[in-house]
Amino acid sequence: MQSDLGSLLAQSAARHSHLCPRQVLGVRIGLAGLAAVGLPAPAVDKKALVILETDGCFADGVEAATGCTIGQRTLRVEDYGKIAAVFVSVETGQAVRAAPRPGIRQRADWRLPESSSHYAAMLAAYQVMSTDELLSITPVRLAQPLEALISQPALRAICSQCGEEIINQREQTVAGLVLCRACAGGAYYLD
Repeated sequence: MQSDLGSLLAQSAARHSHLCPRQVLGVRIGLAGLAAVGLPAPAVDKKALVILETDGCFADGVEAATGCTIGQRTLRVEDYGKIAAVFVSVETGQAVRAAPRPGIRQRADWRLPESSSHYAAMLAAYQVMSTDELLSITPVRLAQPLEALISQPALRAICSQCGEEIINQREQTVAGLVLCRACAGGAYYLD
């Protein structure tokens, strides 16, 4: 995987059969976030953990830029509905949050007033704006230890209530019983 903008945008666009402004933001945020924690793009050897604050086109842009994936357990989604991501160096624990600067959509119009539409202005401007003009990158601390987020993938437990296997240290102990999150009352679905 190459880390030049054009190649990464093409890779992201191939997943959608088009390129959109959020994919451009994803690629730009991915590159800037890794650089801010001292990691090359793409990240290798599971040295990065990226936590996205939304899914969709933006996520594909970040994945293209960073090489981090859900399958490798180096990419996670905490859906806050925001175009933003936290980048963590697994070796140092250094973490930053990267997001578009407030008002960036309007700034795209000002920067390229000759564009055929607001959409076209964002698509083009996001590719040429400097990182400082486009993004806010802020040092952050994780709310829980990095080790708890990463966990140990080989560990397994069985839920005392539903009998399903729980992997990656995601079980919870309630009143002495080992439970999955759903049985402990944290389900995102109803049965």
